[in-house]
Order: sequence, then structure tokens, then C-alpha cells
Amino acid sequence: MNLGENTDKGLVFNIQRFSIDDGPGIRTTVFLKGCPLQCTWCSNPESQESYPEIMTRDVRCIGCHNCMEVCPADAISFSEEARQIDRNKCNLCMACVEVCPTGAIARVGTYMTVDEVLKEVERDRVFYQNSGGGVTISGGEPLLQWEFARELSKRCKEKGIHVALDTAGDAPRENMERVLEYVDLVLYDIKHMDSNRHRKETGVGNERILENIRRVASIVRTWLRIPLVPNFNDSEQNIREFTKFAKA
Repeated sequence: MNLGENTDKGLVFNIQRFSIDDGPGIRTTVFLKGCPLQCTWCSNPESQESYPEIMTRDVRCIGCHNCMEVCPADAISFSEEARQIDRNKCNLCMACVEVCPTGAIARVGTYMTVDEVLKEVERDRVFYQNSGGGVTISGGEPLLQWEFARELSKRCKEKGIHVALDTAGDAPRENMERVLEYVDLVLYDIKHMDSNRHRKETGVGNERILENIRRVASIVRTWLRIPLVPNFNDSEQNIREFTKFAKA
């Protein structure tokens, strides 16, 4: 499935209700899977790849061997110490997920329709109304699935739900602008002001990110954010450059 070409289904890796850190009020944050950045400090590394994956929680494993028995790729084995999964053999068929009784192997990334996501979002409408909250579309990088993000934003706006977009801005401007037609607020992350340092720790330079921010801020209310990472972007020089850029 090409994630940029299907408006009906998006690859979602989490829907977090009662979020208070992703915009104003009480919010529901929809995390879309896939990201062009590979930040070394990423708190959600399972969000980076643009396809469903398996995630293990070894502390839950009871050694029942169900997963090993159903694996068609012979990628799972057990020793006296623990279960091992050969990721090079794994074909992501998800058979092991289906038979694990404790959730020790879980699927990360589910294709959902806009209607399915919207159903989850609307469950907390009363909290949005009373707190000034709404839905936040996040990632990964939601603009990798810009058509799905646009359709979800549009449907939310039609229902009177406040929409925030949480992005790092590394996306084609025309795609971004199509999404912004239905967005009330953008949470825009800037990792580092120096492009070389940015590339070293995220895999991409920051040129397009900094170019896009001026256009975004001219269209919709925008909050600039910088995730402070020790020994990467917490220097006085970088903070001063960030502040100067934000004021310009």
C-alpha cells in the first residue's frame, strides 16, 4: 500500500485519549506511522517505518511456544534464557501476534478508515467542548500520509472539532498546504538550527523544514517547539538562534 495515495485508509500505530501535551485542552492524539526523520533520541521508534511491524514485550512471555509453532518463516526460537526472533527471517505475517495469549508479541500499525478513527475521536467530544480541546494528528510524520490526514481533518472540522497538526515540516509544501485548509493549529518541531548537526542526528537536513515554517505560520496559528536533547540542541548558541528565528 502506498501511504500517500489512499484517502480512505491510514496506517495508525496509536490513538491516545485524554492527552494534555499535544495542544490546548483535553485531546485525542492520532499517531500515524511512518517518518522521514530517523531521530536518534526518538521516543517512539516504532513509528518510523511506513508498514506494520511486530513489537515484543518479553516480560509478558510465558514460554508457551505458540508463536514458534505457527511461524511460517522459522524466525522464532526458544532457549533456556528467553525467546528469540530473527528479524531478518520475519516476514511480518502477524501469525505470532494472533496466537500470543499475553500480548508478549504485538502488532504495531493498523490500517484504519477515516470513519473508524473518527468514531474513536468522537467518543470524547464532551471533553473537547468543556476544555477547549480537540484532535491532534501526529506521528511519526503525519504529512507522509497527507491525503488521509487531510480527509480526517476535514471530517473533524465538519463536526466542529478543533484540529491540530503535529509535524516536523519535512514534506512537500503543496501537500502541507492541502492539509492546512482544515487545520486550526500547527505544532511545529524544529530539532536544530544547524543543518549539518540536524542531518547527523535525524538523517536529513533542515533546509526544507525552515523554509516551510514561514509559509505555515502565514496560513494558520503555529506553535514552534524544540525538543531539548542534552548535548545536541541544548546549547546557548542554538537556543539563541532558535529564538532569533522565531522572532523574525
